Amino acid sequence: MRARRGWQVRSRPRSSSIASMVAARVLEVPPPVPEEADRRIILSDVSWWQYEAMLAIRGDRPAPRLTYLEGDLELMSPSRNHETLKTLLARLLEAYADVADLELEGYGSMTMRSAPKARGIEPDECYAVGGPKEYPDLAIEVVWTHGGLDKLEVYRGLGVREVWLWKDQELSVHVLRGGAYVAVERSEVLPDIDLRLLASFLDAESQTQAVRGYRSALARRP
Repeated sequence: MRARRGWQVRSRPRSSSIASMVAARVLEVPPPVPEEADRRIILSDVSWWQYEAMLAIRGDRPAPRLTYLEGDLELMSPSRNHETLKTLLARLLEAYADVADLELEGYGSMTMRSAPKARGIEPDECYAVGGPKEYPDLAIEVVWTHGGLDKLEVYRGLGVREVWLWKDQELSVHVLRGGAYVAVERSEVLPDIDLRLLASFLDAESQTQAVRGYRSALARRP
């Protein structure tokens, strides 16, 4: 799978009303978007209460996903390819936890936000290790279409211990140390997982076959 370039619109609300903020999205007409690309709009100068109001308007619908970073608000509707890949990553990780007999609590795309930090995000997937927790230990982000807000900066402000980032056909691990993310070779939340082995199944045509193949590979390991 390859990431595709899409489009984004940056616009500035002219008043504090929600109607004005939403109307700002049509100030620019975006170019045609390939079906396999994520669709993204970024609004500037958005207050915290406007962000909260947009969350309430969106409600329980899965899209658009909202990311807030110090006054910038991203609205993103993921493509089918994006959703397929993040689901496969989740299924492989959950298969590993099952085989390794680990307690892994999945929270999906739960909304994490902090008004004092002026940050909010809805990850592709997130997990707590060792039992239920208020906040996840691990977040997974798929960068299918380039652009958008800096998700690592959002997670940094929220204090998420570890982020797995799939970008340009590579899976990288970022661990929070001293208030900044550091790229590392191995997960610290799940130190025994072989991420190269897991990533080798991400190009499979069938999610079911990928999970079965990964389970078989794990069973063969000493």
